[in-house]
Amino acid sequence: MQLRFMTRLSMPLIVSTVAVAALLSTGVRAETPAPTVKALKVEKPQRLLFVGNSYLYYGDSLHNHVRRMVIAAGIHPKKKLKYKSATISGSAIFDHNIDSYIEPGKLRVKKPFQLVILQGGSAAPWKKGRDVKFRKTIADFSKKIKAAGGETALYMTHSYVKPHKRFDPKMIDAIAKLYVTTGNETGSLVIPVGLAFDEAYRRRPDMKLHKTFDGSHPDMVGTYLAAATVFASVYGQSPVGNPYDYFGKIGKDDLAFLQKVADETVKKFYGR
Repeated sequence: MQLRFMTRLSMPLIVSTVAVAALLSTGVRAETPAPTVKALKVEKPQRLLFVGNSYLYYGDSLHNHVRRMVIAAGIHPKKKLKYKSATISGSAIFDHNIDSYIEPGKLRVKKPFQLVILQGGSAAPWKKGRDVKFRKTIADFSKKIKAAGGETALYMTHSYVKPHKRFDPKMIDAIAKLYVTTGNETGSLVIPVGLAFDEAYRRRPDMKLHKTFDGSHPDMVGTYLAAATVFASVYGQSPVGNPYDYFGKIGKDDLAFLQKVADETVKKFYGR
């Protein structure tokens, strides 16, 4: 079920080449701390809740694609999975009433969610005061999720691209820093979706991961890349070779490329 309400820390001047190499090997910018949480405590969660905005529900909703990948990989049969998505159009994470989502039975899921994935609004890294409010909200939500019997993961958003008026090629640095810092503060797994987008564009600048009309929302291949990144991060299994192709809508070449980028981004980010 999906709920819709439509309405680089600066480094010293002199550092050793060994230290620089160690930072780069993690897949995180030099200005960004490395993630301290590299895997979930529950290895193969069956009850997941996604909380965010239109970044999640574009393209037939991200949670649907992750669930189908899990089934296609043979991790769990469909009947064992309880995936829910609560999204509010144009929302920031603090717009959500997390209490109404995580109370067992509220979304027709009797047992507590094992994992709650939180996606912040795209303005969190750059709009005045939003970064502080994001960190405070995640801290509050993660405590409530833990008390309810679950774990928290943070869905690192992607950057804007042209023609978005706030396009900035360095935006991903601010996003990564905010999400990794917040994840480390709250003991939450950070899912490096934004870094996967950045890497995909680096390898194939002509690929259209975003909607061309706004440079913000994900196009179908962008949603697939995000889903593959979530799958690899949450389940610790490579998406490479997964037969799920959105019922033939993702071409073979794109499928192989997106799966490889997701796999390699996740491995590099966590140092797996």
